Amino acid sequence: MGTIKLKNIRTFSYHGCLVEESKIGSDYVVDLEIKTDLRKSSASDELADTVDYVLLNKIVMEEMDIRSKLLEHVAHRIIKRIFHEIPEVSRILLAVSKVNPPIGGDVEMVTIEMEEYRS
Repeated sequence: MGTIKLKNIRTFSYHGCLVEESKIGSDYVVDLEIKTDLRKSSASDELADTVDYVLLNKIVMEEMDIRSKLLEHVAHRIIKRIFHEIPEVSRILLAVSKVNPPIGGDVEMVTIEMEEYRS
């Protein structure tokens, strides 16, 4: 097995329960870690034998563009889509962070983290 990590995927999105959040948007950071078998690609040196991190980034960006009230909801969509489109992925660890959340305090970011295994 092996691990592929995409760290600090930055996006500007419109998630949140407040009406204002759907209009002004916020900065977000996504961290994605997947488990997959990297033995074949390490021997072949062929992109077709591994999980393409360009596709992983594309999935994250497209799902972050779809408004959700909760970070948990958008994270779940990302996880479901990766498992659906990339059968080689056996485990996903995903963190979605809202930078400078509107929670009435000096908070750098709020983060939800989800971990799922292929069933």
